[in-house]
Amino acid sequence: MAFRRDIQGIRALGLLIVFLTHAEIEAISGGFVGLDAFFVLSGFLITGLLADEIERTGTISLIKFYARRVRRLLPLAMLVLVVVTVGSALIFSPVRNDVIAGDVIAAALYFVNWRFAAQSVDYFAPESLESPLQHFWSLSVEEQYYLIWPALLLVAVAWWRWRGGSLRACLWMAVIATAVPSFIYSAFIVDTSTASYSYFSTLTRIWEFSLGGALALTLPKRKLIIPGPVNAALAWGGVGVLVATAFIYTPELPYPGVAALAPTLATVAILVAGSATVLTRPTRILSSGPCQYIGDLSYAWYLWHWPALIFARGIYGDMSDLAYLGVIAVSWVPAQLSHTYVENPLRYSKPLARAPRRVIGLGFASMAAALALAASLTAVQPTVQTASADEVIGAVAVEDGQPLQKRARILRPPPRQADEDKGTVHAAGCLIDQTEASSPGCRFGAVGSERQVVLFGNSHALHYAPALLRLAERHGWELTALMRAGCPIADVSFAFRCDRWREETIQRIEREERPSLIVVATTTEFRTGTIEGGERLDLEASRPALRAGLARTLERLDSTSATVVLIKDNARSPQDVPGCVSENPDDLERCAFDDDRDPRRAQDAQAAEAAGVRVVDPAPMVCPEGRCPAVIGNALVYRDDNHFTAAFSRTLAPWLGRQLPELTRPTSNG
Repeated sequence: MAFRRDIQGIRALGLLIVFLTHAEIEAISGGFVGLDAFFVLSGFLITGLLADEIERTGTISLIKFYARRVRRLLPLAMLVLVVVTVGSALIFSPVRNDVIAGDVIAAALYFVNWRFAAQSVDYFAPESLESPLQHFWSLSVEEQYYLIWPALLLVAVAWWRWRGGSLRACLWMAVIATAVPSFIYSAFIVDTSTASYSYFSTLTRIWEFSLGGALALTLPKRKLIIPGPVNAALAWGGVGVLVATAFIYTPELPYPGVAALAPTLATVAILVAGSATVLTRPTRILSSGPCQYIGDLSYAWYLWHWPALIFARGIYGDMSDLAYLGVIAVSWVPAQLSHTYVENPLRYSKPLARAPRRVIGLGFASMAAALALAASLTAVQPTVQTASADEVIGAVAVEDGQPLQKRARILRPPPRQADEDKGTVHAAGCLIDQTEASSPGCRFGAVGSERQVVLFGNSHALHYAPALLRLAERHGWELTALMRAGCPIADVSFAFRCDRWREETIQRIEREERPSLIVVATTTEFRTGTIEGGERLDLEASRPALRAGLARTLERLDSTSATVVLIKDNARSPQDVPGCVSENPDDLERCAFDDDRDPRRAQDAQAAEAAGVRVVDPAPMVCPEGRCPAVIGNALVYRDDNHFTAAFSRTLAPWLGRQLPELTRPTSNG
């Protein structure tokens, strides 16, 4: 496949779109479409090169192909991983570095997209806890494509040799066999799974590569003769749609799915226009010197810009969009240096080109070095020791009027173990994710007791499970946990599996469980809005519907014979609490925050009032006198920025028992 200058220009355009969104330029919220353009380009180029090799030699040399990919991509990626590891050790807390170490390992092995999908990472959230390697997700998707696509084409070649016919037709079969299932899956999964899974999954992205591959198999080797007006429409239309989607699309849009057709087909249109004998003005601009320069530098600059942004945010806190643009501009320096002295020398090395096995061996060695360095991030010894169970009084300290702690010498859980401190109910798999259809039979405490309490909600219900379990065990109740992560329990249209789970669970409570007490707890913050009239609303526009829908759910639960109690949503910290505590064990005030009484948190209480349901407010225990400490009574309150640790939750049991007298009231015969 001949070199095409316009392809470098498309890379430059896609990169600039990504940069503007990462700089938090408010008007350009859909810069993620730039990555769709990269995926189409990769499929176009790789399929074209492999098809040429097949037609020339009758096969594909996998060793040579993988060696070329290693020379092209691996050295610079491993260098960035090393720098990120060292920089993180200098800038971030041990708690955060434990997570980053896992990200480094996953990025070095090119499966970090699956790690982020499993962690429900929000790619679009402008939060201080984003991974400095979050941008590696797209590189992981590409590497996974590079790993499997040549092998699939070889299967197509084997089929052609066996059955005969047209070689191109057999290659087309491979394209169709990957594109169609992937697109159907992508269109389906965006409304039935978590936003992070659908966004990061390789399975929802393969069709974008296949679209580029289909174009590579379709275009003739000679230039196309396209009428001037048609070619101009393709070029201007392609550029216009790609840029327009960057302005129009928002993070709330279910993605990729059908919505990704616009930027991917726009990229195809630009590529077709660039294949014509007479080039239009957009193609000439994309082929110009400045676009060539940025396109040549695009891989290196993309790799360096994101860690630079995250490190700057870690040092200076949130900054203006102009400052973020400045950071991206500064990241040009390491990008240019590494492009000149690392990327190009290894990519164009003739001795390495003649030794593909050696190249692959060196690639594995560089990966091993990055992995070893990542392990060193977790070697820092903790400064806070684990408190024994007897030393943890947690919320009892608030009730006793004890002064808030200023230092943390002993703590439960230690900050570096906070993320895993979720309790017995979570360990039993009772908080299902959005890939699961229904809640399992999670029963705890006095199983089989006539007195049953149901805990119903999402992850903000889970963090009361340790307290409720302690009460259930103490007072002879059976605790049944029915919870789904990321799903509103409000009677609204949100996502197919969420809506089905909510309805089935409420019916289960009505017909099977028949509890004496139903405790409801839910977050008031969701990643996406509700669906009305077939359109997904933004978060703010969804709030009235969520409030009204929650009232309907509570009314329905209240129509059973059970007593229904809603626990009001808790305050959220502006920072990761365990990370802050690990950095400031002698100055815990730096980790405390004001309870701003966000009016959005009041919507669940308003819904309960409309439904005539009792409300329990945790604020007096979590944020006494309007201030929310990170540590109370030797208990770390939060395991992130909004979920309680199991250790703290257990200490809420005495207080919660007084708020729920039904639980502590003795039986009539006892």
